[in-house]
Amino acid sequence: MRSLLSFLFLFLLGVHCPCLAGSTEQHTGPDYGDAILVGSIGDASNLIPMLSSDATSHEIADLIIDGLVKYDKDLNLVGDLAESWDIADGGKEITFHLRRDVKWEDGVPFTAQDVLFGFNTIISPKTPTAYAGDFLEVKSAQVIDPYTFRVIYKRPFAPALSSWGNIVVLPKHLLAGKDITKSPLCRRPVGLGPFKLSSWKTQERIVLAANPDYFDGRPYLDRYIMRIIPDPATMFLELKSGGLDWMGLSPIQYDRQTNTPFFKKNFRKYHYLSFSYTYLGYNLRCPLFKDKRVRQAISYAIDKEEIIRGVLLGYGVVATGPYKPDAWFYDPNVRRYPYDPKRARALLEEAGWRDSDGDGWLDKDGRPFSFTVLTNQGNSLRDKTAQIIQYRLKKIGIKMKIRTLEWTAFINDFIDKRRFEAVILGWTLGQDPDIYDIWHSSKTGPKQLNFIGYKNPEVDRLLVEGRRTFDRQRRKRIYWRIQEILAEDQPYTFLYVPMALPIISSRFHGIKPAPAGISYNLIRWWVPKHEQKYIMP
Repeated sequence: MRSLLSFLFLFLLGVHCPCLAGSTEQHTGPDYGDAILVGSIGDASNLIPMLSSDATSHEIADLIIDGLVKYDKDLNLVGDLAESWDIADGGKEITFHLRRDVKWEDGVPFTAQDVLFGFNTIISPKTPTAYAGDFLEVKSAQVIDPYTFRVIYKRPFAPALSSWGNIVVLPKHLLAGKDITKSPLCRRPVGLGPFKLSSWKTQERIVLAANPDYFDGRPYLDRYIMRIIPDPATMFLELKSGGLDWMGLSPIQYDRQTNTPFFKKNFRKYHYLSFSYTYLGYNLRCPLFKDKRVRQAISYAIDKEEIIRGVLLGYGVVATGPYKPDAWFYDPNVRRYPYDPKRARALLEEAGWRDSDGDGWLDKDGRPFSFTVLTNQGNSLRDKTAQIIQYRLKKIGIKMKIRTLEWTAFINDFIDKRRFEAVILGWTLGQDPDIYDIWHSSKTGPKQLNFIGYKNPEVDRLLVEGRRTFDRQRRKRIYWRIQEILAEDQPYTFLYVPMALPIISSRFHGIKPAPAGISYNLIRWWVPKHEQKYIMP
């Protein structure tokens, strides 16, 4: 998701330079044709971006629907459907000048009416979206002419320009007067991006075909095929047997299982600090976790370096808050929670948790300290992380059970309905430091991203202030203070920032690692004719 998560989505500030293992390209190409088969542990849920909150849905939607702006390979904000824009009145007014050569898949021209319709839809109380917050800051929006769209904000809003991604672009001619949540476009979108949906077989595969009329030139690849394979071991076997061209490796797969002549000959591997972090999150409505001393104690009881060594094999760094260490708004001096079981026990005792009956487990008012942590199937790193946490918490007298759930059920039946005590999950990070939608207390309702129920008046105030401030140094001070408060409150135990470890068949050329990662220029990837495997029917 390009607005907040890029979301739920996607390309972020401050990445280590990706490193490449493999030979350099010698072909003169590029050639058209072939398909790329990509492995995913989870299926998409909804391909209208403003209605979806999972990464797979946004990954697919980003290939079908463009936004007014996007981030380039160096993470600079550039035009996409908007050729240019003018900013006036101290940043409160933005006038977008739209491209005149863009059409929806059905041949209808894209105009400013589509943007206005999308804007009015996302701010409607009838639209169940987690992304309305940015657009509720708008005082007025108007179509100046078919290719000019203007928005005026109530107050200065620092993330204003970056919010106008594909979250808010909708085909008015197909959706006007209809219930967007019941539209066939949720599963059969009509887009204007580089690819078009060809087919979608639930829990099996999603097939995209190149859009020959894409304004920026049709992709060299004919098809993008996502195969849904919930088990990483099975996915790896598919990679090895030729059933996949691209997947994210686990550390052990990257470090050992692909370090063979076969993989060195047929694949290229990349590694760079990912645009994400993994955390243990607490349902703050649960009585067990209302006392911050308990949450702090759990953070001291977990050996995060042990997780990085044992689970990530060193391919990651300790997370200290909601930002990755190489972002300009990251606070390097924020409070940390090194492994300290003695301090953990002392904090728990202060909070009233003692082993009163000598059975080895802490209890309070006759209730043992026991809870269940939920995480998703198909992510071996999270599962192994949970096992290490379980072992460490047992050492201080806390019983933690682990339950893994299929991704769609996990989100729909547990996260959205707040039916959990604790979770191990991850967030994709944004290019802007704004984290309002995840941490503001107004975002604790159904289908909202603050699903743990965190509320802190000072954080609320600072989140709003950070959105009103354009001065970079002032914004840095604001977000440093937010990190300090989150470190004190520990609504999450921030665990680690993992390395991204993609592997891609060596027949694909045009991959150019950059601060944005590797997939930013997917439409320019190509395969020499003599190496192509799949023919477009």
